[in-house]
Amino acid sequence: MATLTLVRGDITDQRVDAIVNAANSSLLGGGGVDGAIHRRGGPEILAECRALRASHYGRGLPTGKAVATTAGRLEAKWVIHTVGPVYQVSGGDEALLASCYRESLRVADVFGARTVAFPAISAGAYGWPMEVAARIAVETVRAAETEVEEIRFVLFDEQAYAAFAAQLR
Repeated sequence: MATLTLVRGDITDQRVDAIVNAANSSLLGGGGVDGAIHRRGGPEILAECRALRASHYGRGLPTGKAVATTAGRLEAKWVIHTVGPVYQVSGGDEALLASCYRESLRVADVFGARTVAFPAISAGAYGWPMEVAARIAVETVRAAETEVEEIRFVLFDEQAYAAFAAQLR
């Protein structure tokens, strides 16, 4: 079973095998975590995302799925892009949010990643209540069958950190 850890900080600073990006379906960058990863990681990430759009994901990456690219200039080997559900659009479909975590770990296993850093997927602009998003994240990764040795939740602010810490107790 993977060790679960919490860090308050910037996910783009993490030295891990894979950083999970809370991406939008276009895979072409955006705001929040997505924008920060693309800015800090550099043009190599965007180039691979464009290639994915041109080959396999012409209509974008579906919600709940995950795909990996290089990490560019980040202190990681890969970025695993996953598209979280928008709370109001999905009607709070917890299975879709859980799929983001499971699919990201599946992709991490394919690439042999042993350390993975996750943000609080869908808990920012996508509107999921932080406590609900934290519960789904922690329950899902605890139940996942994975070769990943450390799952690190990297939370940007104190509210997110407290919500995840409460779930780990």
